Amino acid sequence: MDCFKTFQVKPGSKVKLDKIDPGFKDCYNSREEANPIIEKLDRRIRAQQYLMYAEHKHSLLICLQGRDAAGKDGTINHVLGAMNPQGCNVTSFKQPSKEEAAHDFLWRCHKVTPAQGHVAIFNRSHYEDVLIQRVHNMVPKSIWSKRYEHINNFEKLLADHDTLVLKFFLHIDADEQLKRFKQRIDDPTRHWKISENDYTEASYWDAYTNAFEDALSKCSTAYAPWFIIPANHKWFRNLAVASIVADAMDALKMKFPAPTVDIDKIKKKYHSLDKIDIEEGLVNAPKNKKQ
Repeated sequence: MDCFKTFQVKPGSKVKLDKIDPGFKDCYNSREEANPIIEKLDRRIRAQQYLMYAEHKHSLLICLQGRDAAGKDGTINHVLGAMNPQGCNVTSFKQPSKEEAAHDFLWRCHKVTPAQGHVAIFNRSHYEDVLIQRVHNMVPKSIWSKRYEHINNFEKLLADHDTLVLKFFLHIDADEQLKRFKQRIDDPTRHWKISENDYTEASYWDAYTNAFEDALSKCSTAYAPWFIIPANHKWFRNLAVASIVADAMDALKMKFPAPTVDIDKIKKKYHSLDKIDIEEGLVNAPKNKKQ
């Protein structure tokens, strides 16, 4: 759907998140109106993923970023859950392990990028190294400021290897975040999601805004675009992400590979002479000779 292309960050543009309405829902009025469209988009995504797996030439990397409670897990569940798990892998990036910290910051991400024919979803991503590490001064500016170029080069390498890279920033406001935190408190089945860090990190709202704006501005390219998704309405978030993913996969113009056998020969050899005896339930085909 062309209307969702407006969410794409144009290369070289300067992002100002306070100018973008996180409650935007275009001409759609409700979840009930959006759900039938989302279901159709999910079927398109599943069909395209099957085609990608069969063709075995392209791969897809989806990066999800956003503030705490922005809906990264929900996006994976409701939109990307349409994909066959045999060809799809989800990786969540948290505090680096000792092994990961002993390598360059892209090492842990590069090793889980998708193989040809596969889809990889990053729940948080390599951008954490220009977000949380910047906000909390874990590394000096002289280090994190160079990472934008490294990220662009990394994503260019993936794109040159026929990986479609789509990056989504799920945009919510402070009131919506607090509302979702309260929902977790009120729902015992969500208590496991609660962390005190959720609340302490919220106090760095402005610092994270600056960090997100720089990442979105410096690292949205033609080969690995960023999309800022209004995410206060979960159903609209799902609709927008599904539409962008479906259209981008369609644009690859993938085709099923040619068969590796002579189909006509196979038909004649194994199918054309077989007749089902309905009464007996037997196949009238030549019996195997005794060994």
